[in-house]
Amino acid sequence: MAISHAAPGDVIDVRPLGAALAKTRTHALFKSGDLEVIRVVLLAGDDMPPHVVAGEITVLCIEGRVEFTCDAGVRQLAAGELILVSGDEMHALRGIEDASLLLTIALKKDARSGVKA
Repeated sequence: MAISHAAPGDVIDVRPLGAALAKTRTHALFKSGDLEVIRVVLLAGDDMPPHVVAGEITVLCIEGRVEFTCDAGVRQLAAGELILVSGDEMHALRGIEDASLLLTIALKKDARSGVKA
């Protein structure tokens, strides 16, 4: 069953998942013309390999702890902590503890074509 995306005006619950964390999968909350918001679930020991996103991103740790690697170095994020990453910057994640994160991606248009990158 597909998870539906929120529409403008919908209230989205991003509170900690608690006991449901281990059974929850990463899923997009919504995607608009300029913005995408995803709830990332990363279990202890799991990782998101190094990758690049065209637009700026923020990562807010809702619960648990993760190791975030970017150009500034290795950072640990705990519940309530947020990091900003520039567009086109290589970054990676590793779960230190079971964690859920709120990932916000600014979708960047290609100046020549007007297409989202």
